[in-house]
Amino acid sequence: MLFRALGLVGTPYRYGGNTPEGGFDCSGLIGYVYRDAAGISLPRSTRELRAMRTPDIRRDALQSGDLVFFATNGGRAVSHAGIYVGEGRFVHAPSSGGTVRLDSLDNVYWQRVYLDAKRVITPELARNP
Repeated sequence: MLFRALGLVGTPYRYGGNTPEGGFDCSGLIGYVYRDAAGISLPRSTRELRAMRTPDIRRDALQSGDLVFFATNGGRAVSHAGIYVGEGRFVHAPSSGGTVRLDSLDNVYWQRVYLDAKRVITPELARNP
């Protein structure tokens, strides 16, 4: 999964976008990576992603593939999300005019707006049949 996410770095941002050809917004990127790499369909909006009944994860326990959530519009309401890829970094589609990129959770800005994280790939899902 992390290789699929990293392979999309540089793809243009497009509001409502959810394909490499058409560009991505943050939730479109997450949905595409999970569907393409793991066959998992996820909700479309960041609000719905954060509301999923999956385990909440402490920041110091993040694993590759976990979803990270941010309040970039002030307050505590989720407005942005990305995919954690390890070593304190995450892939996301940041904003209009930008491209999918790799950023560090240790960056002062991302530390300030960080909300929480969810684990979609649980041990139960990861087990082979």
